[in-house]
Amino acid sequence: MRPETILFVDDEDHLRLAAAQSLQLEDLDVACFADASEALSHVARDFPGILVTDIRMPGMDGLELMARALEIDSAIPVILVTGHGDVDLAVQSMRDGAYDFLEKPYSPTRLVSSVRRALEQRRLTLENRALRRQVGRRDVIEARLTGRSDAMVRLRQHIRAIAGTEADVLIEGATGTGKEVAARALHRASARSEKPFVHINCAALPADLIERELFGHEAGAFPGAMRARAGRFEHARGGTVFLDEIESMAQPMQAKLLHAIQNRTITRLGSNEPVTLDVRFVAASKQDLRAAAAEGTFRPDLLYRLNVVTLRIPDLTERREDVPKLFTTLVAEAAARYKLAVPDIPGAVLNAVAARPWPGNVRELRNAADRFALGLDLDIGPAADQPEATLAERVAAHEKALIAASLTAHGGSLKETYEALGLSRKALYEKMQKYGLSREAFIAEG
Repeated sequence: MRPETILFVDDEDHLRLAAAQSLQLEDLDVACFADASEALSHVARDFPGILVTDIRMPGMDGLELMARALEIDSAIPVILVTGHGDVDLAVQSMRDGAYDFLEKPYSPTRLVSSVRRALEQRRLTLENRALRRQVGRRDVIEARLTGRSDAMVRLRQHIRAIAGTEADVLIEGATGTGKEVAARALHRASARSEKPFVHINCAALPADLIERELFGHEAGAFPGAMRARAGRFEHARGGTVFLDEIESMAQPMQAKLLHAIQNRTITRLGSNEPVTLDVRFVAASKQDLRAAAAEGTFRPDLLYRLNVVTLRIPDLTERREDVPKLFTTLVAEAAARYKLAVPDIPGAVLNAVAARPWPGNVRELRNAADRFALGLDLDIGPAADQPEATLAERVAAHEKALIAASLTAHGGSLKETYEALGLSRKALYEKMQKYGLSREAFIAEG
């Protein structure tokens, strides 16, 4: 059936024919049925159409058909066709969920008008559902990858753009930046979100075990293999395989991985039968794999297969304005995890947190947030800047971080912020504009 189909149900042949002609002359797609059960078989959640049904019919009548259709999708418009004596019944049915009713004999104009309005409502309903699903996917990404810096906005945009595709992805970033978090956000925003996300730490698997762990084995494939076992790749069927620290994988295993990715098949140890894979591969590396390929420590052909799309996770030094808000979020998460009240965070602490380097990135910041939530001293050390930055760049980065910290501490209140920083309102506005800081990003939630 084409989109926006009208299911017309009536047990009288001449009424079905007349309705079909009237609707088709208006370029409306209609499917006619003499039997309610047959029409019901075409109704599904998000069915792009409406139902028009007579009330009085043998077997399943129109009211039962409406009730069962609304059980499938409570928002599908149902137009009831009534005889003169059924008007009161039709009015009650409107209260029970019917969209409209037509009293026999009805004019073709009345039928077409009611149908068009019902179709328009159905279109709006389905559009709203689609938008809510998109917002839900965005919420998944933003909840996991917070931050208003340009680097994080671009990262989220890239993930949204590729989430619905089947493209394999390479994620690059320094230790602790959140590569696994990005991989999980990508999985949760994809059509594979209900299927397994299998995390494989390539550095943690011994070289002599990695093949059987990934590909599985048959009974008797090696001493001690008493029964067959599916590997991690098979376990991820329908979902996502996340190959963390892939740069640590030995070259012989890289060749077998390349074959699996190219052909989407594997062969268990001790078997000759290929197993088809329905998975998406996401790999992560803290090293530059292009440099490793140039040095001969990583296979270039595997790199080309993996980096169909490359995502780069920024260091915290590249998004200093995100650090205060991220720290407050991590403190709240830690307090919930330890079943403690969320402590107040003084502005001086946020200033210091924003100004210091975090070589361990989010992982190190999370540890500091845990200590703060537990009431321990927060040893955040002296501030330091990237050595390659000029003095003007370092001053600007420090100033931007301090303004962001103060905005966070005061819940986005501009008055409290410029008073705490000893600035005029105009000066604060100018500096926020200069550094791309938006008040809305710092407004306290709840």
